[in-house]
Amino acid sequence: MLWSIPYIVEILTPRRRGEEPLSEDVERFARRYTRAVESGCAVSIPDNPLGNPRFSALETFEYAGLKPEPERTLVNLNTFHSGEELHALLTRAAEWGLIYLLVVRGDGSPELPRLQPGDLGMNVKMVTSVELILYIGEEFGETFQLGAAFNQYKPESVEFRKAQRKREAGSRFFVTQPVLGSDGRVSRLMDGPLPVIVEAWMSRNIGLFLKSVKAEVQVDLERFDPRENLVGLHEIYPARSVYLSMLDFSADWKTLLPKL
Repeated sequence: MLWSIPYIVEILTPRRRGEEPLSEDVERFARRYTRAVESGCAVSIPDNPLGNPRFSALETFEYAGLKPEPERTLVNLNTFHSGEELHALLTRAAEWGLIYLLVVRGDGSPELPRLQPGDLGMNVKMVTSVELILYIGEEFGETFQLGAAFNQYKPESVEFRKAQRKREAGSRFFVTQPVLGSDGRVSRLMDGPLPVIVEAWMSRNIGLFLKSVKAEVQVDLERFDPRENLVGLHEIYPARSVYLSMLDFSADWKTLLPKL
């Protein structure tokens, strides 16, 4: 299972600057994907992060001539697609034997279309990750193991209600936001029935993350050490897989990542 792998490394696809991605961007993606898998990690591939148009995971694999490892690949999917594009992405993922999808609401921009309720045959005001999880389950049955995000920096009562709706819709696992030390909300989520993957912020620029969550978090901006935080997460949540965002690909992972 994905959540039994010690680390899940986040890798971005090439930016969409034209009809085809730049060859150097494709080659970089392929090198990083291959390194992560050969190191014993899994890979997570975001879907147009921060609303910046990028080539999809499946397009990038095709351009690279690279076949993904289904047991070690987590493809992210958000609600900023046309209905036709969504169906094509899911159909291709099923054909390739991919298993794990992380379904999120996502970040929009004027350059990206947004799924409309009619695209999914639903009578709702707007499409969120809950509706998308329901739709994928109805259309593709047990083809995919669907995951959902959990933001421990949102108001607790609201976020746990959302988590319950995601479970009822068909989510099989959760991925948190970056965790900084022991977090009671994350521990409470782990008391539930689904596997929880904890995220670790692997850049010293912790201020960038704090701006993105817009929450009051007590952390020393000058002294934040991502490896020290990662070691602490292993001690607090010893049996949990860790999602690594902002990982340095020039670093010695054997030194940086204790479980390799």
